[in-house]
Amino acid sequence: MKLYSFQLNGKERIGVLIPGENRFVDLSASNPQIAQNMLAFIQAGQSSMDLANEALDSHLKVDLKFEEVRLIAPLTRPGKILCSGINYRSHLKENPRATLPKDPFFFAKMPSAVTGPGETIKLPKGSEQVDYEIELAVIMGKAISDAPPEKALQAIFGYTILNDVSARDVQFKENQITLGKNFDTFCPIGPCIVTGEELRSANQVRLRTYLNGEIMQNGSTADWLFDLGYLLSFLSKVMTLLPGDIISTGTPAGVGLFRNPPVFLKSGDVVRLEAEGIGVLENRVSAA
Repeated sequence: MKLYSFQLNGKERIGVLIPGENRFVDLSASNPQIAQNMLAFIQAGQSSMDLANEALDSHLKVDLKFEEVRLIAPLTRPGKILCSGINYRSHLKENPRATLPKDPFFFAKMPSAVTGPGETIKLPKGSEQVDYEIELAVIMGKAISDAPPEKALQAIFGYTILNDVSARDVQFKENQITLGKNFDTFCPIGPCIVTGEELRSANQVRLRTYLNGEIMQNGSTADWLFDLGYLLSFLSKVMTLLPGDIISTGTPAGVGLFRNPPVFLKSGDVVRLEAEGIGVLENRVSAA
């Protein structure tokens, strides 16, 4: 199942893609019992999925075309956003400062940085080295604490694309990772959430980044250093992961910082991220 958040008449709503078509069911209109935003939908658990399936099967479903609405970030009000650094062999190899990690490394992105498909990535005045990073991101559907890998995997609600936009000159100034990762609009996510039963092989997802039509990153989650179950289990031993939390899994080689010469985002650029089985997340770049 592919779930979308969108705005219609100024209100946030949830839609589910009709398989094989370029239309979706407006869940918010089809049944008043369905939560009106994605976080509440996820927190409601299996009952939400049951109602969504009923809406898909119903003869009374309310269909919309994508061009009739404005897509927004599939989860506009996430909980924690935790991103894995150096989790691809190819990215480790391209980074001259990196060493093989013994344990996963995580940093936080803040919910205030989230933006959606088609929205603008704004270049901050304090940086001249803004970079892109495609990542497969996991949305948690159940609370877990100190969970083994197999139990952690069972707690996944779904998957989306996350662009870990980074101001490198801020990030590496006195190791200001949090500041360099959290300017407004530095966390585009979307275009949808693919539920766990549909994307069965998270460890075999092809990821590509295009900048103005030129391919920059071309990798696969098969290149992970730490697999998904281990990442989630590792985090759950430190903190409770809750429904609506986002866990991102690292980026493959090809980031702008390590290209020769380096390539950084400039006003007018278009960044297009593609993840097999999920879709396309595209954003234009503009000066703040």
